[in-house]
Amino acid sequence: MARASTRKKATVNYSEAETEVEVEVKVKVETNGAVGKTRAKAKRVKRKADAEDEAAPVQEPETAPKKRKTKKEKEEEAMPLAARSAITALKKAMYIGAHVSAAGGVHNSVTNAVHIGANSFALFLKSQRKWECPPLAAEARDLFASHCKDHSYSAGEHALPHGSYLVNLAQAEPDKAAQAYNHFVDDLSRCEELGIRLYNFHPGSTGGDTKEAACGRIAAQLNKAHKATKSVVTVLENMAGSGNVVGSTWEDLRDIIALVEDKERVGVCIDTCHAFAAGHDLRSPEAFKRTFDSFNEIVGARSVNDSKAPLGSNRDLHANIGTGFLGLRAFHNVMNSDAFCGMPMVLETPIDRKDEKTGKMIEDKQVWADEIKLLESLIGMDPDGSEFRKLEEELHARGASERKRIQEQVDKKAEKDAKKAERDAKKGTRKKKQEDDD
Repeated sequence: MARASTRKKATVNYSEAETEVEVEVKVKVETNGAVGKTRAKAKRVKRKADAEDEAAPVQEPETAPKKRKTKKEKEEEAMPLAARSAITALKKAMYIGAHVSAAGGVHNSVTNAVHIGANSFALFLKSQRKWECPPLAAEARDLFASHCKDHSYSAGEHALPHGSYLVNLAQAEPDKAAQAYNHFVDDLSRCEELGIRLYNFHPGSTGGDTKEAACGRIAAQLNKAHKATKSVVTVLENMAGSGNVVGSTWEDLRDIIALVEDKERVGVCIDTCHAFAAGHDLRSPEAFKRTFDSFNEIVGARSVNDSKAPLGSNRDLHANIGTGFLGLRAFHNVMNSDAFCGMPMVLETPIDRKDEKTGKMIEDKQVWADEIKLLESLIGMDPDGSEFRKLEEELHARGASERKRIQEQVDKKAEKDAKKAERDAKKGTRKKKQEDDD
């Protein structure tokens, strides 16, 4: 499905012209330039703190022992929040899920997907907070395979791991480039051990170099990684940011793919939030068609997400389905497109809410369970009918205050940038006049 922002992603096998989509719904941070990119990484790593090493669960400090859950509490947590929809019961074969936690071992991602009624899922294969991680535990590997079999998931078709935010394959400095490559190829090896076919990652940052040089380095790293592994399709994700960020234009993705030697080993994941923030409209059927016609003409693949930020803002801010600037109609377009059938669609929407008893922010996975059902309900729904209009109005109203807040930030930044450009222009004029006088 076309990273739906809150976050769905779509992946496509470039050589076979197939499209695999992941819906990603999740709040993301701004990535404008090198500084913004660094901040984005730090915040994302913190936000994904529950994705720990698969070898063992996170241990709490001895000074702050965690209260043990009762048997009843454990049973209640294990109860599915929603039943999985049978694909055959849907009007189209849409595999919708979310980016779930793999804390305590990759096998737990499968049960966490079942918990929210997901038919596909994304996960981190190891800790996102450090470069060095223990090898994939044999027990976790075997349990992942057995859990997939027991719950009728195809690891090759329904699982879409996400790469580390620490990795930048466009890195020019030799030592850092080697570190990024080793971390990357280790993830590909884990995919092969788990029977996973697709691996999604962010292209990287130029570090101040040219886009051409950065794309060349990314492709070279991919070629090396493909030769070191056997079957995993490395899936490039489109990005929202401008400046040093690689992947915010279709041309960036095209240029990387053109330099990849084995075209069967490279694909594209389109994050709808990123696409929208980068200036590609998806909100009406006509705009949706124009965007993907352009994408297919330049690159040849697709994917989508709702956005907290306005069109062309270059801000990577994900919103819950239907509450952002994209709106519900964009997701109706995706869910009723034959091009996205049979592909993994993974939500990364925000699920934090304030606990009424403690006042602390907690995760509420019921949000994902409900949004999966919401997206499934859009299949075959009449966009001009009362049912759709009611849903659209309700979700649009729910996100009004947040959209207003973000719009004010975008407008303020635009005004500031315009004033700076005006000052720079005046300085340039004065400097030229002085030079002419001299």
